[in-house]
This record gives sequence, structure tokens and C-alpha cells, in this order.
Amino acid sequence: MAIHEKELLEALTSSRILTSMITPAVLISACGTLIFSTSARLGRIFDRVNVMKGEVEAIITGKISHPEERLKHLRDQIVLQRRRAILIQKAMVSLYSATLLFVASSLAIAVNVAYGSDTQAWIPTLIALCGGLFLFVASAALLYESRFNLRFVHRSIDFIEFLEKKAEEQIK
Repeated sequence: MAIHEKELLEALTSSRILTSMITPAVLISACGTLIFSTSARLGRIFDRVNVMKGEVEAIITGKISHPEERLKHLRDQIVLQRRRAILIQKAMVSLYSATLLFVASSLAIAVNVAYGSDTQAWIPTLIALCGGLFLFVASAALLYESRFNLRFVHRSIDFIEFLEKKAEEQIK
């Protein structure tokens, strides 16, 4: 066996490759968790928009009280839901990009340990840092989106309080 082949075999059987690849794997797992929860958020937006569609249909058919107030409330809510959906979609793109880069950095680590040199060790680090940047962008987008969600909740509560006042007026 040639010296180069022996060094390659030792590098591939070394636990150094696997231990070097653990950090990106943890970040990949974190991205996966965020992707799962962000997909659920998008699903909740879709469900809420369908409920609002039903409310608009009920207003059109005259089956629901206070149509003018409800339409104004629904218009405001639809604007918020659209903004939330756009932010979540951008977060999903960033999360998938981060996952891709973390997988690429993990593979780059393995290739560098097996075939590379210390002078090329910066490449997997740069790829992982880029993945971290995308993870940061996704987290920022989700943080911003949560503010829209809070605004949506507050407006819904305000509208429920309005309906309660109208109901009390009708009872009196």
C-alpha cells in the first residue's frame, strides 16, 4: 500500500471526521425544528384565512350581524395575514438555505479532513458562517412575524369586545 493511500485510509477511519461534523449536524437539527414549527405557523395562517373567507361569505348572504364593522375588521386582518405569510415564506427560504449550507459545511469538513490541508480549513468554516447568517435572518423574520401575530390577536380581541358591547345594547 502506498503512503498516500495509507494516510487516506487512516484519515477516513479516524473519528476526527465524525467529531468535526457534529456541530453542523446540531445546527441542521435546529433548522429542522424551526422549519417544522414555521410550517405549522403557515398552516395556521391558511386556516385563519379560510375562516375569514367563510365570514365574508356569511356577510354576503346576510347571515351575520354588523356587516360593515365585520368587513372593516376582516380587511385589516387580511392585510396582517398576508404580511405574516410573506414573512414566514421568507423565513422558510432562509431556514432551508441555512440547512443547505450546514450540510455543505459538514461535507466540506469531511472532505477537508480526508483530503485537505490546514490552509483549506477556512472553507468549511466560511460555509458554516454563511449558514449561521441565514439562520439569523430567519430568526429575525420570525421575530418580526410574531409582532404581526400579536397585532392580529389584539385586533381580534378588540372586535370581540365590540361585539360584546353591541350584544349588551341589544339586551337592554
